[in-house]
Amino acid sequence: MDIIKLLDYLADIVETSSKVPMTGKVMIDKKEILEVIDKIGTNLPGEFKKAKWVYEEKERILSEAIREAETLKRENLELLKRQIESHDITKEAKERAEEIISSAQRDAKIMRLGARDYAHEVLSQLEREITENSNNMLNNIKTDMESYYESLTEEIVTTTEIIRNNIKELKNMNK
Repeated sequence: MDIIKLLDYLADIVETSSKVPMTGKVMIDKKEILEVIDKIGTNLPGEFKKAKWVYEEKERILSEAIREAETLKRENLELLKRQIESHDITKEAKERAEEIISSAQRDAKIMRLGARDYAHEVLSQLEREITENSNNMLNNIKTDMESYYESLTEEIVTTTEIIRNNIKELKNMNK
């Protein structure tokens, strides 16, 4: 079912629900509202799911990179401990550990930036679509309200004219 139709249906439920006197509130069927909201969630565009996946993937990649950096760090420390008697080997191991950590940090940063850019792109596109759809919905509501206002005004004018004519007839009958 189309999200717009579900939102219209939700609005109809609110409009047609029993009113609580003197409060401006209405009583609604909780189960029915929750079902409609669930359907709306089910029918949301794939970009929401993509954005969630991107966020989760970013967290996974960052955790994996940190674990890998920690693992590499531990491995290098063990190597250093075993070769501590040889000063040149110790220096080499320290340099290699620093290179590996630096490389892992660069890789993590690149992954984090890539995930952030992708998430930003997806969320920006989603924001544009939501804004466009919101504007379309607001324009439709405005058009409907203007049409309703015009028809209501015409009805009032017609009814007022009929009442005036009836008053004139009644005055003429009394004469």
